[in-house]
Amino acid sequence: MKRVYVAGAYSADNVMDIFKNIRKGMRMSTKVFLAGYAPFCPWLDYQYILMLREGEFLSLEHFYEYGLAWLEVSDAVLVLPDSENSVGTQEEIAEAALHNIPVYYKIEDLKK
Repeated sequence: MKRVYVAGAYSADNVMDIFKNIRKGMRMSTKVFLAGYAPFCPWLDYQYILMLREGEFLSLEHFYEYGLAWLEVSDAVLVLPDSENSVGTQEEIAEAALHNIPVYYKIEDLKK
């Protein structure tokens, strides 16, 4: 099963747009899974925060490093529509290029 890192906007100026980004990312990751791939879905990261106990801490840097560790072993990157201008997504695209990992912008192209 090929590993697909799903990249796209996460943060936004307001919480409602953050929720929309999470929904879009999780939905696309589900489509990737249904298409027969093993998706990495960064929008599920919030679950780690919910599981922290008193005195435990995860920084944003932890999440960046952990996401890049998965990206580096992925077979492909799929970028969500309208996410190309996201700073984090641009960094993920650049990282994929460093590792010669193909980047797709449509799930249909990934399937070819």
